[in-house]
Amino acid sequence: MQHNLLREPLITVSGRSGQTRCLSLPALFAAMGRENVAGFVSLRPHQRPAWHMFLVQLAALALWHAGKDPQPKNEETWAALLRGLTSEFENDEPWCLIVENPESSALLQPPLPSDLRWQDVPAPDSLDLLGTSKNIDEKHAVAYAGEPEDWLYALVSLQTMAAYSGQGNYGIARMSSGASSRPLLGLAPGSSLDRTVCPSSWWARDVRQLLHGTRSASKGTLGGPALLWCLPWPEGEQLEIPDLDPWFIEVCRRVRLKKAGARIAARRSTSSQPRIHGRPFRGNLGDPWAPVETKRQGKCLTLGRRGFTYVGLCELLFSGKWRRPFLSKYGPAESEEMVLVAEAFARGKHKTEGFHVRRVPVPGRAYLESPVATQCAQQQIEEIQAIDTVLRNTLATIAAAGDWRRIESRYYEYAQAACGRYDRHADRVFFNALWKRVAAHQADGGASAVDVRKAFIEELARAAQTEFERYSFVIPCPSVMRQSARARARRTFLSGLRKRFPEWIGPGEADGGRPV
Repeated sequence: MQHNLLREPLITVSGRSGQTRCLSLPALFAAMGRENVAGFVSLRPHQRPAWHMFLVQLAALALWHAGKDPQPKNEETWAALLRGLTSEFENDEPWCLIVENPESSALLQPPLPSDLRWQDVPAPDSLDLLGTSKNIDEKHAVAYAGEPEDWLYALVSLQTMAAYSGQGNYGIARMSSGASSRPLLGLAPGSSLDRTVCPSSWWARDVRQLLHGTRSASKGTLGGPALLWCLPWPEGEQLEIPDLDPWFIEVCRRVRLKKAGARIAARRSTSSQPRIHGRPFRGNLGDPWAPVETKRQGKCLTLGRRGFTYVGLCELLFSGKWRRPFLSKYGPAESEEMVLVAEAFARGKHKTEGFHVRRVPVPGRAYLESPVATQCAQQQIEEIQAIDTVLRNTLATIAAAGDWRRIESRYYEYAQAACGRYDRHADRVFFNALWKRVAAHQADGGASAVDVRKAFIEELARAAQTEFERYSFVIPCPSVMRQSARARARRTFLSGLRKRFPEWIGPGEADGGRPV
């Protein structure tokens, strides 16, 4: 056995002063409890959500199993708590990265049959493989000198986040389908000014919230197996969801690490069916970070290729179509400013549509939980869409030589780039404007919200005007008609905005209607 996480300092962290040091897993939990960990030096960005959820689930399981509430601040106590989860193993096998006997458990590596067919994995980035195209976006198998820490992060990412990737390579149970992903939507202590999140504070907050949550079982008792790598994985055998602890940490692939001379390598095999029989649940397993539909199939969120746009986030937060995950809600004793963190892969069939991250500062509990926020968010979305329609139609008018009656459906395609840039600008300013509007409603019942709304419309109108002027020169149009077409379209653009928003003044006719 080699690389015991309970004993060896394998995890490199940076402190608040910027100094780096290596810690064992118990020492890491103790340091995070004292808020002395500011970052993980070797953690790749796409591994961050998997690593955070793994640490939170593991700490919460250890504390719940021991019947403890306050998080200990010393390494020895954490080591005893973690060993308490694997008390049947005398030699810490489930906490070691390498265990020579494949029929024994190792960290995130279940005991496996001896007659499997294996494939060699030379590097950790081959194990934790992003679904990239033709080895272009992210080069494969380049980390041949990977440290044990690199293999640890790759294991956590693969075993707790992987999707279906071909016959015999099944994904996790905590997602809606094999081509989906496990989303993270949660609140983290942080600054509303720069969106920074301290991993120690975030971890401590999530562990505390889970322990004080709505779990019905009494402390000291697990609801079934929790560390699934401790269970043998015979061919054809599946685990049933009701038999597992609600906070179980799963393993979805047959993988074993081994020594290859002076470095570490791995081998992997396939399975005839998923480890957990979770397909009927569609990812709705009580994951405290996963939004779930309130109607229809009640399935877990599948992120689209556009990522966490303002429209998508507003639907998750305010529409009522989704049940917000437990850790994205303010706790009973929380009211301060937080940062809403949203992270997930957007996946297609056997490919990745990008790793998407969005951090939204939330000034306080009243801003996110207030019914006024739902109303204000819908108003802002409608205002953005109204100006988008005006921009799209007037740019199409230029393609029609200035005559709106000659607009063809294909002309609207010429406006897509301008509308896309305008929408991205609206996305950047959306939530800051939303919190100002909510605060105005709460301050005086909406009297000052009129000025806030007007300022938001002015911001949107300037952005739309900028895109109109930029793209009015490149929209296909007969050259002899371009000047008159642009002038007519500009007048139509301004009149369209004034008709939709009478309170908007905008540039006058004296300056040709150009942005001021």
